[in-house]
Amino acid sequence: MLYRETFEDEVVHLKNSFSMLEEACKELRSSRLFFKLLEAVLKTGNRMNVGTIRGGAKAFKLDALLKLSDVKGADGKTTLLHFVVQEIIRSEGIRVSDSIMGKINQKNKTKTVEEREENYRRMGHDLVSGLSTELYNVKKTATIDLDVLASSVSNLSDGMEKLQQLVNKTLLTDEKSRNFVHTTKTFLNYAARNLKELHEDEDRVMLQVREITEYFHGNVSKEEPNPLRIFVIVRDFLGMLDHVCKELRSLKVPGSPNPLAPFR
Repeated sequence: MLYRETFEDEVVHLKNSFSMLEEACKELRSSRLFFKLLEAVLKTGNRMNVGTIRGGAKAFKLDALLKLSDVKGADGKTTLLHFVVQEIIRSEGIRVSDSIMGKINQKNKTKTVEEREENYRRMGHDLVSGLSTELYNVKKTATIDLDVLASSVSNLSDGMEKLQQLVNKTLLTDEKSRNFVHTTKTFLNYAARNLKELHEDEDRVMLQVREITEYFHGNVSKEEPNPLRIFVIVRDFLGMLDHVCKELRSLKVPGSPNPLAPFR
C-alpha cells in the first residue's frame, strides 16, 4: 500500500529530473552567447601566448574557464575574466546597436563617441549578465545526484517485482484477497507502463549527457566519477561571470579597451 501511495510522486519527480537534464543539454548546445564567450576566451588566450608553444590553440577544455580568475593584472585585482567579459560586452553591444531595432531606438547618429560607447557597454552588459538566466537548467542540473536518480528507478522496479510476486503467488489462491489482487493487478499494469517510460527516459537522457560532454571535452573516460561534471563547471563559471558583471556595472570603461594591456 505504501508503494502504491508513493509511486505517482516518485515517477513525477524522476520524469521532471530527466526533463531538466534534457533541457540543460539543449541550453548548452544552443546558447549563442555561451559560444561567443568561449570564442573570446580562446582568442584572448592565443593573443597572450602568441609566439609560445601554447599559441594558436584550436580549442580548450571547459575546466580552463574556472582558471580565468587566477590570471591577474599588475593591480592584483583585475583578472583575465574581467577583460574577456569587457570585450564580449562591447562586441555584443555593437551587434545589438547595429540591428534594425537598435538603430531605431538608439539614434546613434545624434550621439557622441563617448555616448555610443556607453550605449554599447550598457546593452552588452544586459545581454552578458543574462546568460545565467538563459542557462537556468544547466545550473539546476549541477545539483542533481545521478546515483540517487538511478537508485530511485531501481527501487521502483524492485518494488513492482515484489508486488507482482505477492499477487501472483502468495495471495493467488486466497479467496479473501480476491478484490485486493484484482485492483493491485490493475495498478501493476499502470506501473509497468510508467517504469518502461522511465527507463527509456533514463537511457535517452544519459546518451544526451554523454554526447554534450564529448562535444565539449572529447572522449569521456568511463571512470569519470561524476557524469554531470560539465554542468558543475558551467554553473561555477556562471557564478564567476555574475560576480564580474556586477563589478563592471559600476565601472567606466574606455571606448576601445585593450584587454591584454594590464597583463604585459
